[in-house]
This record gives sequence, C-alpha cells and structure tokens, in this order.
Amino acid sequence: MAATRTRSKRGGGREARLAQRRAPSSEQDVQAVRAGLEGGRYAPLSEPDMERIFDTALQLLEETGMGDPIAEFARVVTDAGGTLTDNGRLLFPRTMVMDAIDNAAKKLTIYGFDPAHDLEVSGSRVHFGTGGAAVHMYDAVANKFEHSTLADLYDLARLYHHLDHLNFFLRPIVARDMEGPRELDINTAYAVMSATTKPVASSFFDPAHVYEVVEIADAMLGDTGAFRKRPFLHGTNTFVVPPLRYAQESCGCLVARVRAGMMVMLVSAGQAGATSPAALAGSLVQALAECLSGLTVVNLLRPGHPVTMGMWPFVSDLRTGAMSGGSGEEALLTAASAQIVNWLGLPSAMPAGMADAKQPDNQAGYEKGITVALTAAAGANMVYESASMLASILSSSREALVIDNDMLGMVNRTVRGIEVTDDTLSKDTINAVVEDAGHFLGSAQTLDLMQSEYLYPSVSNRMSIKEWDEAERPDLVRDAHTKVHEILSGYYPAHVPLAVHEAIRAKYPIRLPLAEIDGSSTRWTHAGI
Repeated sequence: MAATRTRSKRGGGREARLAQRRAPSSEQDVQAVRAGLEGGRYAPLSEPDMERIFDTALQLLEETGMGDPIAEFARVVTDAGGTLTDNGRLLFPRTMVMDAIDNAAKKLTIYGFDPAHDLEVSGSRVHFGTGGAAVHMYDAVANKFEHSTLADLYDLARLYHHLDHLNFFLRPIVARDMEGPRELDINTAYAVMSATTKPVASSFFDPAHVYEVVEIADAMLGDTGAFRKRPFLHGTNTFVVPPLRYAQESCGCLVARVRAGMMVMLVSAGQAGATSPAALAGSLVQALAECLSGLTVVNLLRPGHPVTMGMWPFVSDLRTGAMSGGSGEEALLTAASAQIVNWLGLPSAMPAGMADAKQPDNQAGYEKGITVALTAAAGANMVYESASMLASILSSSREALVIDNDMLGMVNRTVRGIEVTDDTLSKDTINAVVEDAGHFLGSAQTLDLMQSEYLYPSVSNRMSIKEWDEAERPDLVRDAHTKVHEILSGYYPAHVPLAVHEAIRAKYPIRLPLAEIDGSSTRWTHAGI
C-alpha cells in the first residue's frame, strides 16, 4: 500500500497570505515596484537604424535649418558659428549640435515640494505621469462630456497625490473657465502647486507669467529665491510648429524658464501624414531634428541647464486625418523615440496612454496598456499622458486616472523584470515542499515575497465569478468613482499655510475658491453614483 502523504490545509496557507496582505507595510518593506526602475529591454530600432536617423536629422539642421527663430535664438546660434539665411532660416553646424549633446545634462532631479518625492532621472529609469491639454472632462455619473474647469484640474492633482504609481503631474486639462492667458497660466500653476507635494509641471503663454509663477512658488516655499534652489514646478514647451519652424511665443517662454532656473521639457509634436512625414522613420527624423535644435539653443543660453527631450511624433488615421493616440503605430513611434534619445545619452520624455476610446472601457484598456507598456519597456525616463486621457487627448477622466494607476503598476512590474539569484531559483524551497506539504501556499518564501515580488491592484477586480455575484457584481468604473469620492472628500492639502494662500490671493487673480484649500468645500459631499 502506498504511503499516505499528509498535506497542510489549504485554508491555513490562504489565511496566512490574507493576513500578510492586510498587514500594514513599513518603510523598510521592499515593494514590488517603485519609481525609476530600469527599462530598455524593448528595442524597435537597430544601432544602424538609429545612426541613420541621427545623421539625417543633423543634415536637416545643417542644410535646411529652423524657420521663424526669435531674436534671442538667432543671436546665440550665430554667435556660436551658426547662420541665419536671407530667407530667415537658422542653420546649425553639425559640430555645434554635437557639442550641445556632449555638454547637456545627463542626470536630472525632478523636484517635489517635499524632497521625499524627488525623482532621479538618468539612463533608462522609468517614471509615469500625466499630461495633455484636454478641453473636456468625462462625467462617469452622467456618461457625458463637460467643459474642463479649474476645479477639475485641482481635483485631478489631489487624486494624483494619492496614486502610488504616478510620479509627476503635468496639467491634463485646460481650465476653460479662466479669462485670458494670464489668468489661465497663473491659476493652472497655482492649482497644481497647491494640490500636492509631489512633482508638478505646467505651461505658459507669456514669459512674464513665468516670473509671476516663480514668485508664487517662492511664497509657498517661504523665501525669495527658494524656487531656484528647489524648482518643484517644471515647464513644458511645445516650442516648434512642425515642420521645422519655431513657435515664437512659446520660445519666449522657453527663454524665461531657463533664466528662472526651471527644468524644461522640449516638445516636438508633429502628426504623421499631416505635419510630419507619413513614413514613420521620417517622422522620427523630423522630431529629433526639432528637439536637437531646442537642446542646442538651451545649452547655448545656459550650458547644462536641465532639459528633457520630448520627441512626440503623433499619428494620424490617414483615412480621416484624425489623431490616433492609441494606435500600434503610436506605440512603436514613441518607443523608438525613447530608444533614440536614450542612445544619445539624454533624458527622454515621451507620451503614451492617449487612448482614442471615449470611455474607460475595453478599448481604452488595450490602447493604454500597449502604448504605455512598450514605451516603458523601451526605457522612456518620463512617460507623460500615461493616465486619465480619453478621446485622443481631448478629454480627461477622474475615474480613468484611478483605473490607469492600476495599469501603470502592472506595466512597471513588467519593467522590473525577473531577478534570477540563488534564492529566487528556489531549489531548496522546492525540495522542502516536495518532502512536506506538497504546495507552496504557506511556505516562508511565499509569505516573504507577497509584497516584494507581487503587485496587487487597487480597484481592478480579481474575484471569482461566485464572489463577484455575491458582491452584487461590482463595476470597475463605479468602484473607481467611489475611490475618487473617498479621496476628494477627505484630502485637502496643507503644505502651504493659509496665510500664504491669502497673501498670494491679495496680489494675483486666483480663481480657485479658498474653500477648496481649507477643506470647507462641499462639492464632494455625495458620491453621486
């Protein structure tokens, strides 16, 4: 008669796992994912491919150059040996661009208001954030789109503060209830700086607004000149009008940012088949040339100033001309852009997650998952637009922001990869289980690795069908809305004293009600779904 093996009860292992999962994590715990994991395993381009793209971009800058340069750009480039042609095009000698690449900052710190949230950007380290300039908010309760407002922006930034897999916040929406560019610029920066102590970013219409926002940031930090030491708001500049022309107002803001000590993200956003070549390689060439021109100018203005290269070659659906932010071509272009910039040794800033879907549904899930995963796997340092965006970046969604946070955690786990060591090969653990319980559910290794090897979603559902039925069939969007309500009804940031807020309001046209700062607002009293 065969010997009977005594097995441990399944429930004991399950209860141990559940207890471990419920236990609070200490600061010393090793988590499954973190900001700044190394990507770079996905390489859509070969080394010869990148060399040819780079060489062609240098040829364009040397022979065709950039149109419509502002006077400051023309001055620093011509003083350094460049040429301003009779037809107003600024030509960049190859050696000048190569010198700029050599002298450019290779490692950056993206500052938070709180140093605990600082990000170290270098190599192929990956970080996820928001971005965009959507003009709508998707209302999950009413299932409709509304004009985006300053309160919406503030709410998105407050949510971001509580979402672990989002590392930086660029305003995803335009506050359409603001009057005029100055009011928009000042209130956008004020709202995001007030909402969180994690890194934030904004954009500007006028150079004068840059200096006003720096003054507001100094007040929040408590000292004149404090922002230059800890520039916790960084700037984005769509400084070109593709193909190969400068956007003059944005370039003026770029100069102001450099002078104010604000990190700059240089954005080239040509649309393949419309404002950049339909050939994907050609679209990469143009975006690289445009960004290299900006990098060169910035380093002539202030050598080593912190810059990220935002090659953002967008894709058109060539049947209609509409943008297709969730397409496979977009995923491929963005990953290739990250690969090229990293190959040059420069900090990279790429967009991914720009779903064409109008709701946080199946289409949004696969479009976001594929584009973000490939971009992260290619090693993009800063992945913008990675959460909340819908409708080809025309809309943002609070619920999508929460859902996408789960997606980003999952993507980041794939970036981390699999560690192969003597311990993880598990020979001794396998032998011990074979001779004893016959399963790994209650083993010491399983309990030890629950938090460090595995990641658990916040709102995504992993119930069995039976459990799901018994729980009255929970819905992902509804659960995300509940989480939105829990956060927004209970979190009012207090890192800036109310007296400072009042002083800022006495000097600047701040339109965000003080009740949104001091916690007396009743906007989120009811869940609404």
